[in-house]
Amino acid sequence: MLIDTLYLELIKDNQNVNVVYKNNIISKIKYLKNHQGFMKYFKNTSWLFGEKIIRMLVGLFISIWVARYLGPEQFGLFSYAVSFVGLFTAISTLGLDTIVVRELVKNESNRDILLGTAFRLKLLGAFGVIIVLGIAVNFTTNDLSTNLLIFIIASATIFHSFNVVDFYFQSKVLSKYVVYANFISIFFSTIIKITLILNQAPLIAFAWVILFDSVILSIGLLYFYFYNHLSFQSWKAEKSLTISLLKESWPLILTGMAVMLQGRIDQVMIKEMINNNEVGQYSVAMKMIEVFDFFSIIIIGSIAPAVTNAKKKNEELYYIRLYSLYKLMMILFIFTASFIVLFGENFILYLYGHEYALAASLFPLFAIRTLFTNYGVARTVFINNNNLFKVSMIFVICSSIINIILNYLLIPIYHSYGALLATIITFFLSIFVFNFLHEETKRNGKLMIMSVFYFYTLKTKDIM
Repeated sequence: MLIDTLYLELIKDNQNVNVVYKNNIISKIKYLKNHQGFMKYFKNTSWLFGEKIIRMLVGLFISIWVARYLGPEQFGLFSYAVSFVGLFTAISTLGLDTIVVRELVKNESNRDILLGTAFRLKLLGAFGVIIVLGIAVNFTTNDLSTNLLIFIIASATIFHSFNVVDFYFQSKVLSKYVVYANFISIFFSTIIKITLILNQAPLIAFAWVILFDSVILSIGLLYFYFYNHLSFQSWKAEKSLTISLLKESWPLILTGMAVMLQGRIDQVMIKEMINNNEVGQYSVAMKMIEVFDFFSIIIIGSIAPAVTNAKKKNEELYYIRLYSLYKLMMILFIFTASFIVLFGENFILYLYGHEYALAASLFPLFAIRTLFTNYGVARTVFINNNNLFKVSMIFVICSSIINIILNYLLIPIYHSYGALLATIITFFLSIFVFNFLHEETKRNGKLMIMSVFYFYTLKTKDIM
């Protein structure tokens, strides 16, 4: 499907494209194999895709082992610390990723100034995170050891500043070097975590591993930057560019903060309102459901180019393909949710042990969440193609506020189930209902609702 989509884009000026598309599949493949531009992007995407799969599988294996070793109480405390830091990490990223990559593609001659300015901004953002955390912990019930966990984990954001090297490799379609660096980090991280478990290390050691991971990744990125005959010593920060980048990125900063808030606040509030054990149970169930979310990301990554290509040709064709994409997300939900409901509880107990019985009971209910995550990821295709980033920002901020309010009301009564119920209600409002509050998103909202009831009418040709 990806090959077909890219091929159509490459030969869009050919008047006989329809005939070629239908009758000459072999020639298309040969054409693409000999097309340097296509192969360059295809290989780059393949590297990134492979890295994500390996990271997910290795990460799942290790997280299961760590969770079993630590137990619900300590694993819950660890998850809380990670989530608490995560609430503020958008301050360090500053929404610069896509903006800097775009500018590097436009004008590579400004490479050193762009990377230098982005590095300085991310470094200042990282220290900003630590300062904000220093204030925020005063409003929690944390003891000294919990706060120590938080600040060790937060220190990793300082080294995340070197991720600007990733921006350069993205702009040059050379993500294989980033993948190499990630593989090195994953390898050492895995070895260290296994060693810690076998030697019965304390909880704080696993926080140090997070910091170590970021250091190793930074070293790896810098090494491959040098390998390409470049040096970070030539980076320069420019005041005018700093202001320009911040002016453009502020909506992305707010959106990122709201997204992280919505994704992490439930674990933080469960700890503050209930206990660490409940956080551990909830975190395990959510960790496993994120594995199933990966399927929608893969599918949408393959189909999104076809939807985008349709918008360039015909508005109605664009909405037909968008509608078909939503129907496909509904079908995916039925399959994944059915598996989770039927086998999910035993699946959790087998992997994590009977200590996580509450997580096992939560997991089938988490299946409902996959409906909204499927549609949420699919909706980003519409948001991107229609340049509705500010609208999306408002939706996310509003849903985050609603989520906090619902968590506050429901967690004391229903504990972890209350947090999950709050998430489901919030997602329903954010993904489906909010579409009808803005004129430019109403039609998309109607398509999403219709796809839920008419998913069985999906025609494969409509998404090709």
